Amino acid sequence: MGRVAAPCSGPGRIVSFLTAVPCLSCKQRRRRRHHQSVAVDRGRRSMSEQGKSAASTPASGTPAPGSDTYKGWLFKWTNYIKGYQRRWFVLSNGLLSYYRTQAEMAHTCRGTINLATAHIDTEDACNIVLSSGGRTYHLKASTEVERQRWVTALELAKAKAIRMMNDQSDDSADEEPTSQSDQSEIQGTLKTLASKLDDLSTCNDLIAKHGAALQRSLSELETLRVPLEGGEKIKAVNERATLFRITSNAMINACRDFLDLAESHSRRWQRVLQHEREQRTHLEETIEQLAKQHNSLERAWREAPTHAVNTPDTPTTDTGVSERPRKEEASDEDEDTEYFDAMEDSRAFITVTATDPSHHRLCSVSSNDFSGKELQPHRKRRTQIPEKPNYSLNLWSIMKNCIGKELSKIPMPVNFNEPLSMLQRLTEDLEYHELLDKAARCENSLEQMCLVAAFSVSSYSTTVHRTAKPFNPLLGETYELDRLEEFGYRSLCEQVSHHPPAAAHHVMSQRGWTLWQEITIASKFRGKYLSIMPLGAIHLQFHASGNHYVWRKVTSTVHNIIVGKLWIDQSGDIDIVNHRTKETCQLKFSPYSYFSREVPRKVTGVVKDSEGQAHYILSGTWDDKMESAKIVQSSRGSSISEGKQKTVYQTLTPKLLWKKYPLPENAENMYCFSSLALTLNEEEEGVCWTDSRLRPDQRLMEAGRWDEANVEKQRLEEKQRATRRRREAEASKAIDEGYIPLWFHQRTDELTGETIYVYKGGYWEAKERQEWSTSPDIF
Repeated sequence: MGRVAAPCSGPGRIVSFLTAVPCLSCKQRRRRRHHQSVAVDRGRRSMSEQGKSAASTPASGTPAPGSDTYKGWLFKWTNYIKGYQRRWFVLSNGLLSYYRTQAEMAHTCRGTINLATAHIDTEDACNIVLSSGGRTYHLKASTEVERQRWVTALELAKAKAIRMMNDQSDDSADEEPTSQSDQSEIQGTLKTLASKLDDLSTCNDLIAKHGAALQRSLSELETLRVPLEGGEKIKAVNERATLFRITSNAMINACRDFLDLAESHSRRWQRVLQHEREQRTHLEETIEQLAKQHNSLERAWREAPTHAVNTPDTPTTDTGVSERPRKEEASDEDEDTEYFDAMEDSRAFITVTATDPSHHRLCSVSSNDFSGKELQPHRKRRTQIPEKPNYSLNLWSIMKNCIGKELSKIPMPVNFNEPLSMLQRLTEDLEYHELLDKAARCENSLEQMCLVAAFSVSSYSTTVHRTAKPFNPLLGETYELDRLEEFGYRSLCEQVSHHPPAAAHHVMSQRGWTLWQEITIASKFRGKYLSIMPLGAIHLQFHASGNHYVWRKVTSTVHNIIVGKLWIDQSGDIDIVNHRTKETCQLKFSPYSYFSREVPRKVTGVVKDSEGQAHYILSGTWDDKMESAKIVQSSRGSSISEGKQKTVYQTLTPKLLWKKYPLPENAENMYCFSSLALTLNEEEEGVCWTDSRLRPDQRLMEAGRWDEANVEKQRLEEKQRATRRRREAEASKAIDEGYIPLWFHQRTDELTGETIYVYKGGYWEAKERQEWSTSPDIF
């Protein structure tokens, strides 16, 4: 696609479509020259200056055109905005590669042209045009002499590459699917086999003719009066002659089958070979696209502004403004490059590291605190689960009828799931509970706010590789996590509503804090991505100070649902409010964009007191770590778009608040579970019979028995539907008011005014007595 032959009297006989530069036909070449005149005139001065070095470099340090390697500077056409840009070209082994600088030869190649299939043409005194694989490259030398050197080198390299390609026995991806020489050789071999088969057929006919005559003679001998012993011998010879004729017929039939098989296999291997060549061509095109993406990412990194919080080794000026590294040469733009606007900055502030050598203390938090858990578990927990089976599934056949529907209403096979329920995923928010233990020891509420903010971000770190869907809990399903002896807390979740799906969660810690939340999941499948919007507030209260924090979760988005590799992103804002002191923290989760200059998965925030004065800057990523930097001075910075101004904060050296734990060994084969997630479905004695650990379809899936798990999942869902129909019928007769949760009840939240489910008590006492008679039969 992109090239068709067209008659033309000029030197260029190829018309190119869908390229960033015009074709080479006479009419279109004149049109291109007309449109390029402004760009060429504008770049002629810089070319003349750069051409001096470009002309001298190859002459002094580059081998002669006839050698195996030829290097030098050429100007390459990029686009109508930038015109021709100087690039370093290297010709070696029949491949012409180009780089932005000579130093890039060690790590980054901007493109490669295979001369064996390239068409070399010249437009004028200094231009060289290369056409290969549907792409056209316009090059320009600084002088006509230099152009002629390159043309000579390219022609010699092309001739040598073609000879090598013809001499080699292995196939080249740039050849035709089956060359004429290969076809002639195959046809010759088949003709030889057919000739030999004809000879064998002639011999077989002679054998049959003589064998028949022999049998007639033997039959005549049998009719003669001969002694009994002689008759038996003649009969035996007759039988052997018959066997000989049968064997010869079998031999010729086998030879005919061999020839048919050779012909069929020859066609089959030709098709396979053509397919492999097409695959190789596709891979080369993919690699070329990846190289362009790498180029764009590298350009975005070079042009990125100063990061939100400077590291200690970032140089700063006397005014406190960081110096940006010197930007290198403008990025190389190929013919089909598109242009995009940069994304809006995530925060209207800039931070710089203060020169004051003093350090701020944040509740004795240091990087050493995150080398492992505070206490080693008293009970040895499991560290692995059965590996995930390799089941194939046609995703589109299931998802195409689900666009626009609620995710919780779509019947999904367990192939899309991970062997954990949503209640267990909700409990994973406690992965970094020690942040709350440290926050409970803080006497300064602003420092406490920093740790609470880090805890709110840490709950997303387990989702970066977890694109599988957790099991939708059945109505009345519960999950407990008792870590009282090990880490001082107990957690209980209950599914309190099925449509919409809602779960209530309550955690009590002996180390000075209580957390509760009710989360309702709203989700939509949009074809290319899946949006998950958790609704509901999270409450955290510290016993000693009475500080009561409230915040909500951000939106999670799963991309590439149909095509490509699944990946998940978090985006939105979290506003954390301390309702006792009215202090706030505003966190922003920046959505990922390929063309954004921001750090992927970036999170930034500001901690303010009740008067709105900023005291701490938070920065980091939701999948790795969070840091805090104490503000020592603030000022209004330069104006930005729409007349706004950025606030410049001068801060002390950032301090680590939270760092993600590494995943266990072989986690990629265990659903990318964290160390805590591996223990969540571990069998536990004495739990309620509604606990997620006892859910049979989930247990079967974890054991790798997915077919049985799908059958069991359908049974449980049908049982739940039957129970709901019975409950609705009873409610219509005013027997009761429908489903009532067992361990949570509805109350109006005094802070938010919302109606939420809160823990009413009794579960842990019932567990101690092993009294579960009031629990429903859901499994």
